[in-house]
Amino acid sequence: MELNQHRAPIYEALEKFQKMRVVPFDVPGHKRGRGNPELVELLGQKCVGMDVNSMKPLDNLCHPVSVIREAEDLAADAFGAAHAFLMVGGTTSAVQSMVLSVVKAGEKIILPRNVHRSVLGALVLCGAIPVYVNPDCDDRLGIPLGMRVSDVEEAIRLHPDAKAVLVNNPTYYGICSNLREIVKLAHTYGMYCLADEAHGTHFYFGDGLPVSAMAAGADMAAVSMHKSGGSLTQSSFLLTGPAMSEGHVRQIINLTQTTSGSYLLLSSLDISRRNLAIRGRESFARVIELAEYARREINAIGGYYAFAEELVNGDSIFAFDRTKLSVHTLDMGLAGIEVYDLLRDEYDIQIEFGDLGNFLAYLSIGDRQREVERLVGALAEIKRRYCRSSLEMISQEYIAPDVAVSPHAAFYASKVSLPIEETEGMVCSEFVMCYPPGIPILAPGERITRQILDYIRYAKEKGCSMTGPEDAGINRLNVLMGGI
Repeated sequence: MELNQHRAPIYEALEKFQKMRVVPFDVPGHKRGRGNPELVELLGQKCVGMDVNSMKPLDNLCHPVSVIREAEDLAADAFGAAHAFLMVGGTTSAVQSMVLSVVKAGEKIILPRNVHRSVLGALVLCGAIPVYVNPDCDDRLGIPLGMRVSDVEEAIRLHPDAKAVLVNNPTYYGICSNLREIVKLAHTYGMYCLADEAHGTHFYFGDGLPVSAMAAGADMAAVSMHKSGGSLTQSSFLLTGPAMSEGHVRQIINLTQTTSGSYLLLSSLDISRRNLAIRGRESFARVIELAEYARREINAIGGYYAFAEELVNGDSIFAFDRTKLSVHTLDMGLAGIEVYDLLRDEYDIQIEFGDLGNFLAYLSIGDRQREVERLVGALAEIKRRYCRSSLEMISQEYIAPDVAVSPHAAFYASKVSLPIEETEGMVCSEFVMCYPPGIPILAPGERITRQILDYIRYAKEKGCSMTGPEDAGINRLNVLMGGI
């Protein structure tokens, strides 16, 4: 059956429902906004009027049979997937459902260590065992790269009983592994291949961009539609290939996803999918042009390095996402997080994130050239006002983990809270990370080293937003009692 990508069945059903003047004796309790006038003032009557409960005319996200099912079919068609699930718990929910669908307690999954916390959170939940492929690292930029195919092959050879391989497509910085070859390797050895595509929605709708997971033959992909795809925050897709059982995956999703799916989020997915299916290629062509322009202008300032496809080496950097405006700052003596803070506090420019050596300005379909010009002007002024010697700047962003026990075992083990400086050599039982990007510096089950403690101290001094531990000040850490 040919699908009409100009349709938006969930949104159309909501529009029809609003015209019916149905009297609500169901939830939500604000009753189309009548019980909360301040909320109506903030969001508008149309918005709160569409914040409704599941009912027969609007289908049910847990077991869709009508308009949500149609929206799933349209999304699968647009993304080239066998099936697409609408996710309202963010891409964290999609990633965790993806992992939980293929591994269970005691089973192994091969993955890079520079994964989002949601992946390791899934391992805490299900008890699977991570087999880490340490990514290559660019010493100048201080960032982790992609996985080398030879390293994935070696991990598979040493762990032939692993159930799946997980790949970042792309990393936060826009770097892609050789996904087609990794998919082939995984399938040759009877393993699933999963892709975290939180930052790769546009790969499905752009020319001259890295290959998408579904086009590469991956079995599952978690896609952050709310990032480059334009839907509301917290809405995502989980895509599956033909080898996955739709019913099984939906059962896994329903273990953790809400039974009260927001129709604001669902309709935003529906409308945004329609927008990309109709106009995505021309939209992302403009984004690429804007990013290329920004890179040229920023590199012309001097002191900054806006990097792109010149880094491609055919292996650990197999491809580069040209929409990503990733900029290295250490050459002028400023940490990325310091430039992040200066842009926000002194120039009213909010960028995506800054780490110790780089920052990322996220460009997508809503950006215009005049905003990019304002960013470039601000960066030029920051260089003039704040440039200093690059001495004493930490340049290494990736620290290979020493895994003592599984994330699940460590998270649920008996633990004790100690001052952070007394934890060297102990095994951590919680997460520590800079957010964004949300890649753990420490994960449950990993040994705490002096290098890690120095990195955490330095990141705090530079103003990185640290999250994860029970102690919000990151002055204490929970560690396993008795050590390992």
